[in-house]
Amino acid sequence: MAARPDCHAEPVIELRRITADHLTPLLDEETSAWRSQLEWDYRPSADLVRRFVHIRALSGFALMDGARIVGYSYYVCEESKGLIGDLYVRRDYRTAENERALFEAVVTALRQTPEVRRVEAQIMMLGSPLERLASRQNRFESYPRYYLRAGLGSALRLPPRELPDIDITLWREELHQNTARLIAAAYEGHIDSQVNDQYCSPAGASRFLMNIVQYPGCGSFFAAASYAAIDSHTGELAGISLTSLIAADVGHITQVCVAPSHKGTGLGYELMRRSLLALGAHGCRSVSLTVTAANEPALRLYQRMGFEHRHNFAAYVWQAR
Repeated sequence: MAARPDCHAEPVIELRRITADHLTPLLDEETSAWRSQLEWDYRPSADLVRRFVHIRALSGFALMDGARIVGYSYYVCEESKGLIGDLYVRRDYRTAENERALFEAVVTALRQTPEVRRVEAQIMMLGSPLERLASRQNRFESYPRYYLRAGLGSALRLPPRELPDIDITLWREELHQNTARLIAAAYEGHIDSQVNDQYCSPAGASRFLMNIVQYPGCGSFFAAASYAAIDSHTGELAGISLTSLIAADVGHITQVCVAPSHKGTGLGYELMRRSLLALGAHGCRSVSLTVTAANEPALRLYQRMGFEHRHNFAAYVWQAR
């Protein structure tokens, strides 16, 4: 639905000036949008937002039309990095101008935070074109990304890949540190390490793992469909496929990566195939994942495995000079 031409909202006020009750109608619409567009149950994330707004502990801004909240965005700071957690504007008010007003308010606040040297954002529900928020003026780089979806009925027909020197087991928490080292090695020099600097070091990858295992941003971690591949000769971790549930009957691949020494062997395919089978056995009817558009080898693999394009979004990165 296009925004009405008279729906230009202002002003932008701090989230700490509003109540959770006043924000609830907007969160309800956003939850419905995530469900209809992405098959994603956004309620756990919306509940977290509501809880932190209630205790005046969430940094961010609300877009107002009179006394009505028609948009919001929030951010968090982790050491020298700022993360824009979300930005959502009501359908009737979803214009480039309104989205930019929220975005610029958050960016200004983050840049005025002395310790922040980098800002990252992956905003799923923007209504305006991807390039609009990454202008020369604000010096953000934008990285187009895709949200892909596959039905799980076809997973049963994917042929297994024989890997005689690999033992594949369920991923477990004891592999956390080895997985962090694997992620950092797998993403060295990779475009995704420009999008998310947690991929650049084992310590950062460890925080990334903690986020996807313990928090609902990528759904509820699902250990029963998460796998680890061990090199039977060296005992080293060779690859992982981690999953979550983003709805009762929808799975999500949160991370697939393979050690540099095992790339090109079909290990990533086999790990994903097993995750898809396990999600199907759990009762999921579909599975989703996200991929950076420039990561063409991964995109080709996902398409061969039955994933189809569902939604465009972008990652935004600003780095202090």
